[in-house]
Amino acid sequence: MTFSIVGRCQQTGQLGIAISSSSIAVGARCPWLRAGVGAVATQNVTLPALGAQILDLLDTRQLGPEAALDTALGADEWRAYRQVTVIDNQGRTAMFSGSEALGLHNAVAGVQCVAAGNMLATKQVIEAMVKTFETSEGILADRLLAAMHAAMKAGGEAGPVHSAALKIVDTPVWPIVDLRVDWADPDPIGQLDALWQAYRPQMKDYVTRALNPTAAPSYGVPGDE
Repeated sequence: MTFSIVGRCQQTGQLGIAISSSSIAVGARCPWLRAGVGAVATQNVTLPALGAQILDLLDTRQLGPEAALDTALGADEWRAYRQVTVIDNQGRTAMFSGSEALGLHNAVAGVQCVAAGNMLATKQVIEAMVKTFETSEGILADRLLAAMHAAMKAGGEAGPVHSAALKIVDTPVWPIVDLRVDWADPDPIGQLDALWQAYRPQMKDYVTRALNPTAAPSYGVPGDE
């Protein structure tokens, strides 16, 4: 039902997740990020609480990704139904696919990234995501979306996907990118990419607006002078 990639930019330290699913509003439940700490994708039969729990363990208890993932799953009686991937602020990764993960599933770690999916057309879908992320150029969002397109080219899910999301954190405590397509019959990943292309030239300006409104540009909307 879901495939995703969690990644880190070695140059900027940004952390991000791109994800797509046959279910509605995947971005509301599955991607969890904390600036300067890490990123978690919790999917399959999703327990959203795992995202915050793992980030807390990375942050306050200073556990590594493997230990944080094991600790959080150890308290989940339904862990056999979960699929979870983790990356920390150093680019270290961890992954888990429970014995009850749906359909054909796979999880693969790469350089500064980890991808996973279930109900896949083929296991090569996840391998294609990691390879594409590792070899793509551009900023983190571009590389994550390139990996999503590669997944679809490799077969994607066994059935149609309907939602997609892209979320990235940098130095502010809030996400600098938080884009979602909650339901689309045709090509939610393509629609998400179009949202990113529209948002990309404004991304830094919205951070400037928050930190120093006097330096922010106007976008010409009513009341925005």
